Amino acid sequence: MTDAPAQAGTPLTSIGARSIPEFEGVHDVWPRGARLEAVREAATAYKKRFATQGVVRAVKSVDIAAAPYPVKYAFHDAVSVPTSPLIAMINRMIVVQYDDWNGTPRTLVFEPTVPDGSAEAPFYRNLQSLMDRLPAGKHLEKVIVRYYNEPGDVLTQLGLTPQDIDFCTFDHLHVQDPRMILGSTDTIEGESGPRAPLFGDAKLLVHSRELATLQSLHPMQWAWYVDGGLGGVDPAKFVTFEGDLELGPGVTLLWTPGHTDGNHSLVLNTPDGVWVSSENGISLDNWQPELSKIPGVRKYHEQFGREICPNANTLEDSLDQYDSMIKEKIMADPSKRDPRWLQILPSTELAPWKRFWPVVPTFLHGGISYGTITSGRR
Repeated sequence: MTDAPAQAGTPLTSIGARSIPEFEGVHDVWPRGARLEAVREAATAYKKRFATQGVVRAVKSVDIAAAPYPVKYAFHDAVSVPTSPLIAMINRMIVVQYDDWNGTPRTLVFEPTVPDGSAEAPFYRNLQSLMDRLPAGKHLEKVIVRYYNEPGDVLTQLGLTPQDIDFCTFDHLHVQDPRMILGSTDTIEGESGPRAPLFGDAKLLVHSRELATLQSLHPMQWAWYVDGGLGGVDPAKFVTFEGDLELGPGVTLLWTPGHTDGNHSLVLNTPDGVWVSSENGISLDNWQPELSKIPGVRKYHEQFGREICPNANTLEDSLDQYDSMIKEKIMADPSKRDPRWLQILPSTELAPWKRFWPVVPTFLHGGISYGTITSGRR
């Protein structure tokens, strides 16, 4: 399978989207110090324009599941005190309603993770095997793994139907099984027949480099992707794009390479200003280590002179990830609750559970909600 049919069948203009000229070429600037400055300048220029173009109609986040994650990955091995080797991260699905550039009302679902699909990624299979072997493994699993809502249940809670959804997207495709979202003509192992699409005719917005990665995995990437996740999926269900993409006034998919080649961040303009969501970090401590109370994170910032402390599980390109997190920091507005902190909502967020103290978020947004999600907008 290639991404060519998706590109040919669904030009960006037909979905009311457009590219962002401010960022053209900035990720190709050389040397790397000059690239970072080019990213800063482009993000500063785009932020001014983005903030004046309008706000989304409504946005609502809902918790999906909590899953284990190694502390050493979460903060680039910066944590300096003995602690549990695993913490918990909470995945959230975000529903956004907006008008595209053609004036068409749209509904976008961001991060509709299906936990059963994520469990099939080699990383989580291996982690489950490790917990099964540990003397306290079963107890650890009980206190870390939680299930709150399935993506389909979230629609019901918000008064939506699958037919209301125009698009879905993930910041990247780590531990995601597209078959469980888009449907498949093949039968997934353990199931009785082909899987129906979760969101009707909705298409998956995906950066072309991210889709290409899933089509041809490098051994250093293999553990984080669901092998065979594209089997039986209709290529026309994908809308691929290059670079940065404006979906409409107040909503952008910002290309933030580094964590993966095709990583992108959701950027929303709301009545309280601009929000950014991605998994470049799992708490605001990653983006603002100078304010962190997690032992070792502030020292990481001071010792290395770094403005961020990345979520560092793969480190496909740590320099690009650094630049991307600066891009996100410039786009995000200060929090209305505490202006020291930015309005960055990790797409998968460190759980604020006391049992994992002191590895808990120094400041927690805990979700996002503006306006009223309504059905039948199309």
